[in-house]
Amino acid sequence: MASVLPALIAGQIALHAAMAGQRMAAPLQALQQGHSAWAVGVLLALFAALPVVTALAAGRMADRHGYHRPLHVAVGGTMLGAGLAFAACFVDGWWRFGLLCVGAAASGVGTNVGLIAIQRTAGHLAGDSTERMRVFSWLGMAPSLANVVGPVAAGFMIDAGGFAAAYALLFALPLLSLITARRVPVVARQAPAREAGDGGGAWDLLATPGLKRLLFVNWLLSASWDVHSFAVPVLGFDRGYSASTIGIVLGSFTLAVTLVRFIIPLLAHRLREVTVLRFAMVLTGIVFTLYPFAKTAWMMGICATLLGLTLGAVQPMIMSTLHHLTPEHRHGEAIAFRSMAINFSSSVMPLAFGLAGSVLGPGVMFWIMGAAVGAGSWVAKGLTRAFATAERSS
Repeated sequence: MASVLPALIAGQIALHAAMAGQRMAAPLQALQQGHSAWAVGVLLALFAALPVVTALAAGRMADRHGYHRPLHVAVGGTMLGAGLAFAACFVDGWWRFGLLCVGAAASGVGTNVGLIAIQRTAGHLAGDSTERMRVFSWLGMAPSLANVVGPVAAGFMIDAGGFAAAYALLFALPLLSLITARRVPVVARQAPAREAGDGGGAWDLLATPGLKRLLFVNWLLSASWDVHSFAVPVLGFDRGYSASTIGIVLGSFTLAVTLVRFIIPLLAHRLREVTVLRFAMVLTGIVFTLYPFAKTAWMMGICATLLGLTLGAVQPMIMSTLHHLTPEHRHGEAIAFRSMAINFSSSVMPLAFGLAGSVLGPGVMFWIMGAAVGAGSWVAKGLTRAFATAERSS
């Protein structure tokens, strides 16, 4: 594990940074070309929409072939996305926007295929729940780093040489994951789940005790992340805060997410997944309830920090529980279901938030989400029984 986990982290950073850089650059290019905010919203949604459709196939591929073949598919898809965006710089009219849209979809699919394979492989590095929490805490830092590396690198390249230069850099970035993949052992091809005596298709996996409950909890917490990212800029704008102030509030959230994922590996032997999930959901509900009453930027920053600590602790617990509840040879499919829920939320919920925010105001969005995630902690309580059942049968 000492050499494999850093390779998986580096591989995810390379893939995710390329997609994150494109996700920043493509909307900016579209706006500069005079496209409407609605068109930019569609463009952003495509990064998450198509992975919803392709996630199960990616999960099956990871279960059958392990890490390396899905990674090659992931690199190809992410590079295709950046390549189409590069080509868009040399055409005019709606061809340009069309290529940006297709490139966004390809990049989103490629990155998601790689994420599923990486998470599945990481889960197999650990022998128990304590090790899984540690592994997924370290791995969970990769998106945070990638969301800094990709947009910052793309931004500097845009300023220095234009959008084509930025896309050229993003095109090359996924190749780094192929270099790090040499440290990941090649495993023998596995039989499909139904050949392994596990019944029918992928949807039958949802009958696993506790899995639907876990996916619902995961969706609630993912939506909490989305509503915070959406509502804080709206709330800050309504209060007249500068862009830099809003950025600092959001940055304090990201910093807290990274901090808690550094801490979890040190405390993993004292933690229980379901207990942490329930505590995080209750505290998230409380913070969302208090957020609209935070009348200064400093108070909003404190709320963002608390929320980052709670939501940042969730991903390692979700992933550890997911691997614990489901059969080892179907972990890829289980991760795919989680990916579908997250990408569906990321592509649809911002539209719902926009409608709700325009009608009710950003403060009410916080209260609605806080009530939902707080009440959802009772759903998470039932995971204790499912976790114990899986532990006895393993």
